[in-house]
Amino acid sequence: MNIVTGSTTALITPFKNGKLDEAKYAELIQRQIDNGIDAVCPVGTTGESATLTHDEHKRCIEIAVEVCKNSSAKVLAGAGSNATHEAIEIAKHAESCGVDAIFSVSPYYNKPSQEGLYQHYKAIASAVPELPFMLYNVPGRTGVDIQADTVIRLFDDVANIYGIKEATGSLERTTELLSRRPELKVFSGDDAIDYPILANGGTGITSVTANLLPDMKSQLVSSALAGDFQTSKSINDKLYPVNKVLFCESNPIPIKAAMYIAGLLDTLEYRLPLVPPSVENMNKIELVIKNYDIKGL
Repeated sequence: MNIVTGSTTALITPFKNGKLDEAKYAELIQRQIDNGIDAVCPVGTTGESATLTHDEHKRCIEIAVEVCKNSSAKVLAGAGSNATHEAIEIAKHAESCGVDAIFSVSPYYNKPSQEGLYQHYKAIASAVPELPFMLYNVPGRTGVDIQADTVIRLFDDVANIYGIKEATGSLERTTELLSRRPELKVFSGDDAIDYPILANGGTGITSVTANLLPDMKSQLVSSALAGDFQTSKSINDKLYPVNKVLFCESNPIPIKAAMYIAGLLDTLEYRLPLVPPSVENMNKIELVIKNYDIKGL
């Protein structure tokens, strides 16, 4: 099984006049490739997947595969839903498109038990048994935590489940998982603690900040995985101010604003109920990103 590790970007989804801006999406993905990112992650939380139509969700995956197919970059596609049958449908579509792997967010709103989470993920992964599969734990967004015992159970029982994107913000959780299953691939899902997770045995990141600074995020990961922890920590420290400000409001509100200010987006559009940041936060974002060399398109 050819798994995905390394530096990955949780792609934003650009809109123009309320619709998916396919040309801009392709441009943004190409920029990621040009700046050394190992894989792109379409239609996760950062991609406003909760407010995309199913057709838009599928089209984003198709575009990512099309742009990456002649490059070294891989596609780790989002295939999550709070309805298991919908997640299975998306996973099968992603597989048919030729993605390299999928990740699936824990079911939001309905708050299943740990047994429910186990059955949910087992069903999705079993529907695409040849496709590498990552769990995605972000309880601050979904209201449910994939507890360590459940992660271990899924990893042991389902052959294509190889890792987890951990966005609990807990270093202890990463430590527990890797102490019990060192071969589990743990990705940092919190930009501010990428370095600590990598230094503790993590094998990748899925980054919001990489939409803006893919070159720095790629260097942070590659240096850590090569054992150069001093360089990795230095980059992580330099990124702290921007990592912080990009979560001054709910993701992806600030990252889209930052990309618009930097000239990477032509329009600043969100899907309701998301709206642009406050004037105060817009000013904060602009002030912080002036301190970084943002590579253009």
